[in-house]
Amino acid sequence: MAPKKRILSGRPSRISPFWCMALIFAFIWLVIAGGPFYYLILISLKSQGEFLSGGLFNLPKVFSLVNYATVMGGGFYNYFYNSVMVLIISLTLLLFTSAFAAYPLSRMQFLLNRPIYGAIVAAMSIPIHITLIPVFIMSTNLNIYDTPLALIGPNVAFNLPISVFILTAFMQNISREIEEAAEIDGCGKFSAFFRIILPLSKSGLATLGIYNGVVIWNEFSFVMVLTQSQKSRTLPLAVWEYQGQYTMNIPLIMTLLILSSLPIILLYVFGQDKLVKGMMAGAVKG
Repeated sequence: MAPKKRILSGRPSRISPFWCMALIFAFIWLVIAGGPFYYLILISLKSQGEFLSGGLFNLPKVFSLVNYATVMGGGFYNYFYNSVMVLIISLTLLLFTSAFAAYPLSRMQFLLNRPIYGAIVAAMSIPIHITLIPVFIMSTNLNIYDTPLALIGPNVAFNLPISVFILTAFMQNISREIEEAAEIDGCGKFSAFFRIILPLSKSGLATLGIYNGVVIWNEFSFVMVLTQSQKSRTLPLAVWEYQGQYTMNIPLIMTLLILSSLPIILLYVFGQDKLVKGMMAGAVKG
C-alpha cells in the first residue's frame, strides 16, 4: 500500500519568537563586529585632507588606492614576509610538539603522568613579561638576536602549555577500541599515533592552529625586545612604527591595519568549519 502523501495547507510557516530574537541578536552582533572593519575600509580609501575636512562616516568623494600603494612601497613586504615565516615555522613546531606530548599523557598510564600534566597546566599561569630579560639574554648568547629565528622559540614555548592541555583533553575522547584493534593487528604505539590518533585529531589541531595562529601573528612584546632592525621585525611592529611616523595620517595607518589583519581574517573564513568541529568534538564521548 502506497504511503499517503502529506497534504500541505498552503499557509506560510510561522517563525517562532525564539528565532526572531536570534536573528535580531545576530544582526546586532554583525553590526558590532563588522562596523569597525567597515569604518577602517572607509577611511583607508580617503586622502588625509579629505579625512580631516570631511565627516568621519561620509563616503569618499573619490575612491583612491593611493594609501595602499604607499604602504606597499614602504617596506610592507619585508614585515609581511617575516610574519609569515615566523608563523609557519612556529605553528608547525608547536602543533607537532603538542601532539607528541598529548599522546602519552592522554593514552598511556605511567608513573609521572599526572605530575607532568600538572606541571604543564601550572606553566599556563607564568606571565610572559617576567621572562623577557632571560629570553633576551638567551637569544644574545645563541647569536640569534635581531633575527626572525629569535621569535620562534618563545612563540612555541609560551603557547605549548595551553596547546597540550587542549589536545590532551581532545585525544582522551578518541575511542580506545580503535587503538586496541590496531594493536591486535600488530600496530605499535608509534604507528598508532601517526596512522590513527593524529588523523582523528585533525579537528583539534585545526582549532589550535587558528587559535595559536592569531596569537603568534599579533605577538608584540617579544618582537619589540628580540628585534631591533626593520629587516627582522614583523607586522605588529610595523603598525607601531607607522603610528609614530605618520601620526596625523590616519588613513595610512588604517590601511596598514587592514592589510595586517586580512591574512588572519581569511584564515578564519576558510578554517571556521574546522574550528567549530574542533570545539564541539569534545562534547560527545567517543
